[in-house]
Amino acid sequence: MQDDRPRLRDRLYAWRTALLRSDGFQRWAARTPIAARVARKDGEALFDLVAGFLHSQVLMAFVSLDLADHLSDRPRSLEDLSLRTGVAPERLRVLCQAASALGLMQRKRDGRYALGRLGAALPGIPGLAQMIRHHDVLYRDMADPVAFFRDAPATELAAFWPYVFGSGAQIDPDTAATYSQLMADSQALVAQEALAVIKLDGTTRLLDVGGGTGAFLAAVGAAYPKLALHLFDLPPVIGPATRRFAAAGLAERVTMTGGSFRTDTLPGGADAISLIRVLYDHSDDTLRMLLAKAHAALPSGGRLIISEPMSGGAQPNRAGDAYFGLYCLAMGTGRARSAAEISQHLQAAGFVDIAQLPTARPFITSVVQARKA
Repeated sequence: MQDDRPRLRDRLYAWRTALLRSDGFQRWAARTPIAARVARKDGEALFDLVAGFLHSQVLMAFVSLDLADHLSDRPRSLEDLSLRTGVAPERLRVLCQAASALGLMQRKRDGRYALGRLGAALPGIPGLAQMIRHHDVLYRDMADPVAFFRDAPATELAAFWPYVFGSGAQIDPDTAATYSQLMADSQALVAQEALAVIKLDGTTRLLDVGGGTGAFLAAVGAAYPKLALHLFDLPPVIGPATRRFAAAGLAERVTMTGGSFRTDTLPGGADAISLIRVLYDHSDDTLRMLLAKAHAALPSGGRLIISEPMSGGAQPNRAGDAYFGLYCLAMGTGRARSAAEISQHLQAAGFVDIAQLPTARPFITSVVQARKA
């Protein structure tokens, strides 16, 4: 018979939880100097969670009203900003004060508003403003969070990413263009982070699977002038890549193949394959199938490179678990996986020398690489 009695550590957990939720303990902590600092910090953290949605809406308004552009050359008065944005001064004042409190703007001594450090940096981060504007879709999907988690409703975000659910043969060109632009806008930053830790010296040909309009390959081509490049993705998606490669002077170095990794064999001839923000879009079954195809396409000693946002696994992190985890759930397929979980899938597919390469900004992307024996 199973012993249902709580273990000692569970009893200690229950005691600690009861203590922390006790009104008497909270009043004592507020009067005790060391405990008061901890209690205040916890209280501020809880309030930030309560106000988080409003903070995100301040950010959305800041971006949508182009306040970073309006303030790029000098601080401006509330009246000036009102004329530029079409927002009444009394309402714009609330937004500017909120944006200043969040570090996006700052209020000068003369009453004018200027960019804060975060607001000044935001336009320089590739794709960030575009992603923020796109978040209105995610916000609508999560308007009722209990229903979102409990009922698995049909989501607007799933309709925005139709390429995930099928071979792509029926993708509307306008939808493909919207998806491709949003991905390409942020891919430069992902490439910057990934290429800081990925070393391709000695590689002769890189096949980028699911590479969209070629933003990652273009960055690789600039960093490695002698490396041959091969792009593989859905035909409606890779069309604009021709212009990108031509503008970058890479047209003669790049081969482009239209196809779906769901139904087609991956092109051979590459001694390295990259999957940049691909796996987390797909189910475990699709992941296993794709890793098997990558293993089959690589020669002995060939390398597989995976770069995407990752869960913290046993140690949950804000980016992978509190953002991308929910985003993938709203998409209706795929999920943010930890580096350890991806490594297990790689091992099952026959890869060896599996290693996680720490990036400077894991909230943008993490990297795992492996080799075919």
